[in-house]
Amino acid sequence: MTLLGHDAAWREWHKAMAGDRMHHAWLLAGRRGVGKATFALAAARELVGADGQADQHPDIHVLSFAPKDDKEERKRAEGKSFELARSIRISQVRAMQSRLSTRPTMGEKRAIIIDPADDLERNAANALLKSLEEPPVGTYFLLVAHSPARLLPTIRSRCRVLRFPTVSDNEMDRLLTQLSPGADDATRSAAIAAAAGSPGAALEFVDMELGKVAQEMRAILDRGDPDFRMRGTLAGLIGGRPDRNRIRAVLELARSVVGQRLENNLSDPRRIIDTHSELVRLTGEQPTYNFDAGLLAMEIGTLLANAATASERADG
Repeated sequence: MTLLGHDAAWREWHKAMAGDRMHHAWLLAGRRGVGKATFALAAARELVGADGQADQHPDIHVLSFAPKDDKEERKRAEGKSFELARSIRISQVRAMQSRLSTRPTMGEKRAIIIDPADDLERNAANALLKSLEEPPVGTYFLLVAHSPARLLPTIRSRCRVLRFPTVSDNEMDRLLTQLSPGADDATRSAAIAAAAGSPGAALEFVDMELGKVAQEMRAILDRGDPDFRMRGTLAGLIGGRPDRNRIRAVLELARSVVGQRLENNLSDPRRIIDTHSELVRLTGEQPTYNFDAGLLAMEIGTLLANAATASERADG
């Protein structure tokens, strides 16, 4: 199945496959949740002529987040839930490179998928660069990147870029209606606004039931929160022990809510711009920081309350 917005990428990929000299490194760039990893696996399967699941083929290797430490590795081995590392480590790249000294197992080509490449450790990125500079014959790299600017310029310069666009709100609404028919209007609206054109993110927001979180954020922006009660409600809706995905989704939702307010409030936008900038900073720190859920919820609520104060002055 071709996902929304993938037609141009497939045309470029198929044209390259049909050519005499296919480029050895591809950068799949686009917002998180637009289906880049799905494309990478399907493209790799075509490349090596695989049948069945791509990640089970001996000539398709996927580097992603591994267990955080030996304790979490043992949990995985025992079939238990385990915590992932926050980056792709140099040991993983070295293990992949050791395989490149041999020929592909079942044909003349192999595919290396790195997802997400923008979360490579610095040393891991430097090690990967050596393989990109001197790629073994028949080896092709597909680097999935949500934020390509975080990659080393020397890595970006060695890759051919495939861009994956976001989709329109109307397309998103049709998709959510089809795939999440039980979602109410508030949840669907919040998902579309927060996902900013990313179908995967929108579906994730629906699954997390963030509609009430969005309503509370907008209420704080509308009325402020002089007695801190609404901030307490917001913290309860976010949850006492949210995982990393939920924290990321909440931060992106807050950014979206403030961004919408900025579009409708041009009289005195400075405080709202400052609030949005702080939310961008928090979102950037989220992959590597261990946030206390309660404190993070209060910080988000305080930023929204400050923006509400700015709105009142502008409207008055």
